[in-house]
Amino acid sequence: YELMIITRGALAEDAVTANVDRFTTLIGQLGGTVDRTDHWGKREFAYEIDHQRDGYYTVIDFSIDGSRLGELERQLRLADQVVRHKVVRPAARVKSP
Repeated sequence: YELMIITRGALAEDAVTANVDRFTTLIGQLGGTVDRTDHWGKREFAYEIDHQRDGYYTVIDFSIDGSRLGELERQLRLADQVVRHKVVRPAARVKSP
């Protein structure tokens, strides 16, 4: 799976890192493994979201049983620091000939 988290832009970078660490730890507690974490940094939104103009983007590639995904999504919805999130299952990556 691939998870994109947009964290509030008003937070300090160490608070953003702590927030991301919280969810990577949660993935581990739910029996998953984190393959890669990619911090994109602070970016301006195309439009205002919840009176916010910018946010910190982070992409996490992870593996987890699909039945455990609901708890992760629930925790993301409850987190005040998270402006938006999205979990997708990308298509299998195949090397082209």
